[in-house]
Amino acid sequence: MPVLMQINELTKHFGGLKAVSSLDFELHQGELLGLIGPNGAGKTTVFNLITGLLKPNAGRILFREKNIAGWAPHRISASGIARTFQNIRLMSGMTVRENIRPAFHQKIKYSLLSSIMKTPSFIHTEIEMDRRINDVLSMLQVSEFADQYVEDLPYGIQRRIEIARALCLEPMVLLLDEPTAGLNQKEAEQIVEVINHLLHEKSISVVVIEHNMRVIMSICSRIVVINQGQVIATGMPEEIQKNKEVIRVYLGEKRST
Repeated sequence: MPVLMQINELTKHFGGLKAVSSLDFELHQGELLGLIGPNGAGKTTVFNLITGLLKPNAGRILFREKNIAGWAPHRISASGIARTFQNIRLMSGMTVRENIRPAFHQKIKYSLLSSIMKTPSFIHTEIEMDRRINDVLSMLQVSEFADQYVEDLPYGIQRRIEIARALCLEPMVLLLDEPTAGLNQKEAEQIVEVINHLLHEKSISVVVIEHNMRVIMSICSRIVVINQGQVIATGMPEEIQKNKEVIRVYLGEKRST
């Protein structure tokens, strides 16, 4: 499979702390890549660098052969990269549909005057936007919640709504930060079904950060393990499970008595 995104020597400092240090890995087209590591390893920082929320001190992020390191977030999302967050970022006091609509902001063609005058262009765009929202909500099996306020919804449904908003950006790459965090086993299995659907039916390449090792080992074709901002292992799930350095980082070294 061709390489879709290439991370080269990516580095980010916070004062004297190296959160990410000379990081290298790649994402292939059609791949579901796991990014794991202990707490504080730098996983979410990597996502923040890829999506432009942080600017790297050094290194390159090549996406479709263009170096997007340091680009503004809106420019990166428009290029084909979307994400979800570890802590759900939905806007309370707004319905599901209203939370998703901002995903279309960059694609709206009509003017302010058109929206005031309710021109045919405005009406067509609004209808198409609602159609797209309905399609994504239907795919994620949450259509019935479209006009409900997000704060009234169960946590597992809110997770799916956040994924729906990211999908309305029509990404080529989707970054999922702890998608099963806080979910029970049944809800986690439903999220796994969604991820597999995106990979196999929608041809979206996925990078997932996840602490649930059962989920990671069952869905990812390849896994990158980082610790203290550096890659310590890369391989298939069965290789990662047997890697001595990964076991040491997660379980610690036995002290001799």
